Amino acid sequence: MVTPPDIEAQILRYYHAEKWTVGTIARHLHVHHSVVRRVLAQAGLPGIGATPRPSQIDAYLPLIRETLEKFPTLTASRLFGMVRERGYRGSPDHFRHLIALHRPRRPAEAYLRLRSLPGEQAQVDWGHFGHLQIGRARRPLMAFVMVLSHSRQIFLRFYLDARMESFLRGHLGAFTAWGGIPRVLLYDNLKSAVLERRGDAIRFHPALLALAGHYRFEPRPVAVARGNEKGRVERAIGYVRGAFFAARRFTDLDDLNAQSLPQRRRGPTTGAAVSPPTGAARASQTAPCATCSPRKRLACCRCPTTPRRCSNVSRSRSARHPTSAST
Repeated sequence: MVTPPDIEAQILRYYHAEKWTVGTIARHLHVHHSVVRRVLAQAGLPGIGATPRPSQIDAYLPLIRETLEKFPTLTASRLFGMVRERGYRGSPDHFRHLIALHRPRRPAEAYLRLRSLPGEQAQVDWGHFGHLQIGRARRPLMAFVMVLSHSRQIFLRFYLDARMESFLRGHLGAFTAWGGIPRVLLYDNLKSAVLERRGDAIRFHPALLALAGHYRFEPRPVAVARGNEKGRVERAIGYVRGAFFAARRFTDLDDLNAQSLPQRRRGPTTGAAVSPPTGAARASQTAPCATCSPRKRLACCRCPTTPRRCSNVSRSRSARHPTSAST
């Protein structure tokens, strides 16, 4: 909408000659304040702002800036104590507001969108979903969540603990439900996966390494303080909380696992509808494999109920991607 020339002239006169504020001009001329600002910006004339008034903190700004350069995370209360000892008499609330204006800002960090090929990567994590009262015992309700990074398909299984045995059984359940194994499994630095980490030196849990060697996948932890690297599983846990677990009724743990995620979720990478495991695949259990030799059978887990021998797992997954990832 074009502003009439007479209105533009009045805006410039009221602002520069009469020293009216933008709000006063807008109310007087019955126009929006954005119209007044646009006319002033198009005129290219210097605006007249309020003259800055001296503040009690001005004498202490060199000390504050020097201190914040050395200690950027120093709290405002500690700074207030330092300037208070040097004679500052202002209020602490006003001081916190001024410190927020002078505190150095961290430079914005750029992030690349992480993409993966079908069957290339899955992300794994635990989620805590409160407690269950079983007799006199109050047991934690933990959700094992594995997400395919390409298709965003979710495998969900609830357990009454987060022990290593449950952690490995969750892996076997996901492998059985998907009919394949991703090349890389990405973990947070949780104790079930990483026992110790010092820089790039990582000590994995021996049981997880045994599982990885048996099924030929690569366990890979995310970098420290890099939650964006495992955002898919974090969002999947939030999706489970809001879209599945909230206000859900169940009788016991088996009933809850039988109801695991009947909804369909749309994958943001491919745009295709993603169906979490349902029916027999969701309720698949593990059983001892009679064809496995005792040496190749894991000590704390059982082999999945598949028609192939465990010794042939590496040959049977030449495509190396779950069937759902190609949708």
